[in-house]
Amino acid sequence: MKAVAYFSSLPISQPEALVDVEMDKPVPAGRDLLVKIEAISVNPVDCKIRRNVDPQGQAKVLGWDAVGIVESVGAEVSLFKVGDAVYYAGDITRSGSNAEYQLIDERIVGFKPHTLTNAEAAALPLTSITAWEMLFDRLDINKPAHSKPVLLVVGGSGGVGSILIQLAKHLTQATVIATASRQESQDWVNQLGADYVVNHRQPLKAQIDALGLGEVTHVACTTHADQHFGTLIEVLKPQGKLGIIEFANSSVDLNLLKDKSISLHWEFMFTRAKFHTEDMIKQHHLLNRIGALIDEGTIQTTLGHHLGRINATNLRCAHELSESNKAIGKIVLEGF
Repeated sequence: MKAVAYFSSLPISQPEALVDVEMDKPVPAGRDLLVKIEAISVNPVDCKIRRNVDPQGQAKVLGWDAVGIVESVGAEVSLFKVGDAVYYAGDITRSGSNAEYQLIDERIVGFKPHTLTNAEAAALPLTSITAWEMLFDRLDINKPAHSKPVLLVVGGSGGVGSILIQLAKHLTQATVIATASRQESQDWVNQLGADYVVNHRQPLKAQIDALGLGEVTHVACTTHADQHFGTLIEVLKPQGKLGIIEFANSSVDLNLLKDKSISLHWEFMFTRAKFHTEDMIKQHHLLNRIGALIDEGTIQTTLGHHLGRINATNLRCAHELSESNKAIGKIVLEGF
């Protein structure tokens, strides 16, 4: 089968950073599906692993978001059959979706939304799971409270922010404040339903205070948590909740959380698959719920950039765009 891999960690400007390769087609067993890949999307995690995980001369295939058709199934599969159209965000411990075929555990796979093209559906899985788990599993935003939630979404125009805003508007009672700095990204988050937009390149507290909403009760920080950490503690209500998806570096002072008893919640959508948690199948149900919300017109795809066919040249362009931090919505490639 065709695939795109890397053999050593290199800057994306170098042609050898991602290369076209031929690999053996895998065979499913157990609860695995063998999926023929139709479309993929690129996420910041692809770039982070390429830069920081050196395969030391072995071919490593990246990619997690995927849409495809089930070609064959393992003996223990019960949720899908051959011919089903599926979508999923993958398992960080296994070979990725930048290949013609991929093995994937059925418990983290959903049925592709009927109303979307393959490219539109490929934009959704990883960010939808991340946003859903952040809002409902980590921040528990629908927990009964004395006041209406005020949610600040840092990085509103990115992949996670784009779906998180929609889920928050349609499935919670929260007032949603999103951050975006450029006019096109501000227009994007307004279109997705944000109640207010503030510029994260300017002091956030003064902008939020000017809205007259009171203190923020929940923060979903999708990017640059280290740069905003002190300000986020400042704007959060005592006993508020802060969710982040990045590693915290040494500049982040966790002691700042103490006086306000603010709780810190990490969201890592690969946790359930990586550790085969007892509730691993929740991602199957979650993706099916997202698909239903899409098909009924409640939320929309967050596809922002379609960069053509799946090959090394186009994937290098996708990684470069992701690393620029200028992408609006998701970056998708389609077909071999």
